[in-house]
Amino acid sequence: MRIAMTGSSGLIGSALMTRFEQDGHAITRVVRGAGVRDPRHRTVVWDPAAGAIDRAGLEAHDAVVHLAGEDIAAGRWTQARKQVIRESRIRGTLLLCETLAGLAHKPRVLITASGVGYYGNHEPDDRVDETSPRGAGFLADLVRDWEQATTPAKAAGIRVVHTRFGIVLSPRGGALAKMLPVFRMGLGGKVGSGRQAMSWIALDDVPSVMLHLIEHDSLSGPVNVVSPHVVTNAEFTRILGQALGRPAILPLPGFAARLLFGEMADALLLGGARVIPKRLEDTGYRFAYPRLDQALSHLLSPPTGHRAS
Repeated sequence: MRIAMTGSSGLIGSALMTRFEQDGHAITRVVRGAGVRDPRHRTVVWDPAAGAIDRAGLEAHDAVVHLAGEDIAAGRWTQARKQVIRESRIRGTLLLCETLAGLAHKPRVLITASGVGYYGNHEPDDRVDETSPRGAGFLADLVRDWEQATTPAKAAGIRVVHTRFGIVLSPRGGALAKMLPVFRMGLGGKVGSGRQAMSWIALDDVPSVMLHLIEHDSLSGPVNVVSPHVVTNAEFTRILGQALGRPAILPLPGFAARLLFGEMADALLLGGARVIPKRLEDTGYRFAYPRLDQALSHLLSPPTGHRAS
């Protein structure tokens, strides 16, 4: 297949690049500015802020994967920061989808990154799937508007899939990479009450999920990209401590999390939802790392051929 991808240098994008190339697919990287052209891959230049994109370069791809956007957890959610996050997602998505809609040779499928923040915060025993209503708060509103920005592509007959990601676990980046130094020093522990649900997926499952979505024409709209075995924050910290052979008994109280992170604390640290990957399972997807203990054991193991000192 010919696959075009935005956000190809990020945590998820890098994993997809590796897998897609191993499987023999031709990748076109959609990059910001001619200065980041990659001599190993075909590139298409775009500038979402300026509304500019190489339309001709996007012709005749089988699939487009859209991952680009500002990191939600990169800083406190000031009004200015929230506006940057919104614009990076909505403006870029709208530009891409309007462009794809006008192509002579459109892709069969567009897969866009999204998030389980759509569902808001729930009690840990509440099961949430793709049919559940939108929650409240900045993330829920952001995801709604982000997904709606794909309307031009849908109207043009392109199958659109919204991948609602949970926490993507990898020692190379994201939430887990930030936790590891603290937990390795034995200073980790639950956040707040620890009862909040954490919906997660191992990074090494994500490329297989994406290929499943590309190959299954019956899938469109929201798809939860999370493990079927959700854990609470207290369970997550305990299992991570066990995987590292370290205690995980130093909690971060809720009030301290709010002092440190403001509004973001309630959305990303103190709240959550037990999100179920119903549509993936209904279409036969089988996770390689469905349980947190096996996922962490895999992710934290030394690379093949490396001997621990």
